[in-house]
Amino acid sequence: MNGAIAMLGERADLAHDDVRVDGKRLAAEPRDYWLLHKPAGVITTLSDPHSGDRRTVHDLLPAEARGARLFPVGRLDVGSEGLVLMTNDGELAHALLHPSREVDKEYRVRVRGALDARALEQLRAGVELEDGLMRPAHVSPPHYDAARNETELVLVLREGRKREIRRGLDALGHRVVRLVRERMGPLVLARLPLGAARRLGPREVEELRAFARAREEASARASSGGRDANPRPRGTSRLER
Repeated sequence: MNGAIAMLGERADLAHDDVRVDGKRLAAEPRDYWLLHKPAGVITTLSDPHSGDRRTVHDLLPAEARGARLFPVGRLDVGSEGLVLMTNDGELAHALLHPSREVDKEYRVRVRGALDARALEQLRAGVELEDGLMRPAHVSPPHYDAARNETELVLVLREGRKREIRRGLDALGHRVVRLVRERMGPLVLARLPLGAARRLGPREVEELRAFARAREEASARASSGGRDANPRPRGTSRLER
């Protein structure tokens, strides 16, 4: 590595370091970024760890994306739909997933029954779960459909615990009928058809990297006791437009 014999435990970045095996230089894999609209029933892994015959998010990628070693950034449970980012950029994935970055994830949720004022107040204050408090960063005013006996609302979370929304609403006595992730940070699902995938454009990738850098800097200020530790990202939520 860089002209010297590599030692066990050393780390290298192929974008900057000269790494050779038997005299042949290893090339860095080009970074790639794809946005998917995951349907319910598709699992957010690269292969089915159980039966082996369920569809995965990897199956949604077009042929041109399957040569790269893309992986999903975070999880979306099998019964949920919506936005999944696929990439081979591990540094960016870490920046988006680390709890200290507090990246907004926006979900449109439909539940059984009428979510009354008391349940809504409890949801906004925080719902106690077995692994901690579920406290959404934002809860929209609910819309009740009497014909269906269902309530729809939008939640913004900055956590990523397993089935957190479903468990929180179950605790309030409202079973989730449908759950769609519509946004993660600056990425929005918009009109991407269900089951479709598209590659992010250069401008989108740069905006995503800039967002990740901003969240990293905010996290560093927070850990050092600085002010403005959690600024609102520009152009984040349709709830505020």
